[in-house]
Amino acid sequence: MPQLLASLPADLWTVPYAGSRYPGSPAATARPDLALGANCQLYAYEVLRHFGRRLPPLRSAELWADRAATREVSEPAPLDLLLYSPDGTAYGAHVGVWVAEDSVLHLCREVGHPALWHPDDFAARPRYRRLVGVKRALPAP
Repeated sequence: MPQLLASLPADLWTVPYAGSRYPGSPAATARPDLALGANCQLYAYEVLRHFGRRLPPLRSAELWADRAATREVSEPAPLDLLLYSPDGTAYGAHVGVWVAEDSVLHLCREVGHPALWHPDDFAARPRYRRLVGVKRALPAP
């Protein structure tokens, strides 16, 4: 397991997948803790928050377009966000967190709980086969 994840709280390893709990959703706004689950973005943002990086409740297309809280980078570093989709577009893209060389922490419906995948694992699945790109959270102003 990547060293970065040694400090991840146990409860972040047991979050169930819940597609209706996304950033800014009524369900996530009313009860922001992840005990009732999260989608990939909400989960990724909570992982970043644990490490002191806060992002606004952006959906994937908004995250990709954002230049205020994030910036696009060509090579991932720990805690960067990777966006995957079937066609390379950001709308509805799946979001994971780069945690170490060739390790992406994410939450998906297929597995149902947080998982570590190699980038090839995403490429092998039609719904995640294309990397849209990599975003890095900027320090808070």
